[in-house]
Amino acid sequence: MISVTELRNGTKVEMDGGLWECLEYSHLKMGRGGAKVVTKFRNMETGAIVDRTFNSGEKLQDIYVEGKKMQYLYKDGQDYVFMDLETFDQVYLPPSLVGDAAKFMKENTEVEVAMYGDKPLSITLPNQVILKIVQTDPGVRGDTVSGGTKPATLETGAVVQVPLFVEQGTDVKVDTRTGQYLSRA
Repeated sequence: MISVTELRNGTKVEMDGGLWECLEYSHLKMGRGGAKVVTKFRNMETGAIVDRTFNSGEKLQDIYVEGKKMQYLYKDGQDYVFMDLETFDQVYLPPSLVGDAAKFMKENTEVEVAMYGDKPLSITLPNQVILKIVQTDPGVRGDTVSGGTKPATLETGAVVQVPLFVEQGTDVKVDTRTGQYLSRA
């Protein structure tokens, strides 16, 4: 158990029968009354965000979330199949848990899966991935009025803005947090 005054961004707790991650917190000292802790939590299973206010003496059950290295193997129907790199067990994750990370995952991509016991909660991609451009228009020399970028479709289906000199078939480095082109690979 931890006191609500010990909450920090990223702290994971069990509350109201669910698993929650603290996104924001602030400690308010009232003039006459006791102190309050105003927080914002995200449900790690559903993604719902709630605001909660606690009295300074309240306690919450903290949880331990383990990060496991896994490798993305393939998509089976709706689910994504990952393999634990230590035990070689296969785990099926639904699209709701994978989320936007699917835009930058190709076969054999290593990811970190946040696990609470045997239950997967979320996945984290590497900060940068290298992907091949499968479709883009040729850049026209002198066409820099629009900032000098053009849309390019990657092998995973994601569309990113790339400079005019980048051609179809080129491997590019993409930031998975922002979805922006970084450089040619």
